[in-house]
Amino acid sequence: MKKFINSVDGVLAESLDGFAAAHADLVTLGAERKFVRRRDLNPRKVALVSGGGSGHEPLHAGFVGYGMLDAACPGQVFTSPTPDQIVEAAQGVAGDAGVLFIVKNYAGDRMNFEMAAEIAEGRTATIVTDDDVAVENSIHSIGRRGVAGTLIVEKIVGAAAETGADLKTCVALGERVNTRTRSMGVALTSCTVPAAGTPTFSLGEDEMEMGVGIHGEPGRRRVKLERADAIAEEMTTAIAQDLEGRKGSEALLLVNGFGGTPAIELYLMYNAARRMLEKRGLRIARSLVGSYVTSLEMAGCSLTVSLLDSETTALWDHPVRTAALKW
Repeated sequence: MKKFINSVDGVLAESLDGFAAAHADLVTLGAERKFVRRRDLNPRKVALVSGGGSGHEPLHAGFVGYGMLDAACPGQVFTSPTPDQIVEAAQGVAGDAGVLFIVKNYAGDRMNFEMAAEIAEGRTATIVTDDDVAVENSIHSIGRRGVAGTLIVEKIVGAAAETGADLKTCVALGERVNTRTRSMGVALTSCTVPAAGTPTFSLGEDEMEMGVGIHGEPGRRRVKLERADAIAEEMTTAIAQDLEGRKGSEALLLVNGFGGTPAIELYLMYNAARRMLEKRGLRIARSLVGSYVTSLEMAGCSLTVSLLDSETTALWDHPVRTAALKW
């Protein structure tokens, strides 16, 4: 295992210190590094809190700031944050409008956020993201996994909260965006969790894992490596069939790298996916390409399609200032 680390136990703490120092104009750390919060809080708006295991950076801490999250709780690598982290984050950013938890559909995340919601004072509500079409169940989730589509929910709901939407409106909007968002991923290599020291799974030089999860969970099947167009065709077909977008519908296309795939390949996959989706009658009105929901150093990518309307398009276009997204 070759990684830039001083000690396995100190990876997260040292990384959080570096992140907070590099983006001190946007964020600050909570006590004992239990959460990352927006530096300039707005006590009049709904506060958005998310989190999950580390190793998926910039999700979630990289999306803390104006127009997105107010706080993010980082667990250890691929491990849910604890209820006390989540409670302290909620208390640290809560204002009069309440707190909205955005939670990926994994058993540990859901359990700990539910416990936190029961403990936290004040008004709270929860949105669960479950955009992965690859499998209905995995070793980590009950039902579909929450993956890169979580970013889209956080961005659109974050914009709504920033412009004054109340808690009920934010929940309804987030649930609507989630139901109109679908993702699928493919892995070309495994990742290595620092505490394990060995790859999570093994793939032959001519193999890929179609439908892989962001923790390295198995996908639909292991198959021989194919041309990029064939890979994109299988992924877009699965997404389009599940999404059931009407011909002429406007959509957002996110091509997300898992950490070990260069931009030249991500843009190649974007080109392929866009062509195939447009042949199916979708009009790609907004795009995002880059490594935003990663799996440490895994080589591979995911495709996410989110159907848009005039409201969600305007909210997607709303200004945002975070470490990972700025416009």
